[in-house]
Amino acid sequence: MYSVMALEFPNQSRSYDNKGKRVRFTGYDGMFEVMFFARADALSNPADGEEPYLAAFDAARETIYDAARRIYLKGRKAVYVLTASDVT
Repeated sequence: MYSVMALEFPNQSRSYDNKGKRVRFTGYDGMFEVMFFARADALSNPADGEEPYLAAFDAARETIYDAARRIYLKGRKAVYVLTASDVT
């Protein structure tokens, strides 16, 4: 069994994944990097394209981070994908 440290988001960078129509961002559990994606439905279905997706992410950043922390506590995975049901 591993202990879970507080998941932090010290790096505010995020990027648009055109193929997946989602935003990629990372969190850190101590020295471990944790990869997350926020799907369009988790971002209030932004208009298509990089700028609308990143703006929607920025507008909901704290809500998304809170959702990422909750889903991370359910168990360690290589990648987490946040959906609308995760952020409500």
